Amino acid sequence: MLWPWNLKTNYNRGKWAEFLARTYLRLHGYHILARNYVNHRGAYAGEVDIIARYRHTIVFVEVKQRQGMEKALYAIMPKQRQRIMNMAQNYMRLHPEFNGYDIRFDAVFICLPFNIYHLPNAWTL
Repeated sequence: MLWPWNLKTNYNRGKWAEFLARTYLRLHGYHILARNYVNHRGAYAGEVDIIARYRHTIVFVEVKQRQGMEKALYAIMPKQRQRIMNMAQNYMRLHPEFNGYDIRFDAVFICLPFNIYHLPNAWTL
């Protein structure tokens, strides 16, 4: 079998895209600290796909998989960005070992099967 998951469902395509993004980041020198990190539950819940360390920076990465790159570039809505920024502040508060590290928000866009576009510093605090 070519694919590890059945790619007919959005959920499976999303998991495959996250796997490709983590692999890409590792190959480019990122150390993965967490994946699918969940902050709280209920109405204030949020999730960030990947948290990684790159040199002296903690990077919060949102992965978007779409059929076309144009659609992927517009897939991260302002409300989602704000939720990820709030989660980043909470994560940094819970992990004092990263005091003094910079924070960055990246996006990785995947167009299956293997087109990957990494956008460092996709948005700022």
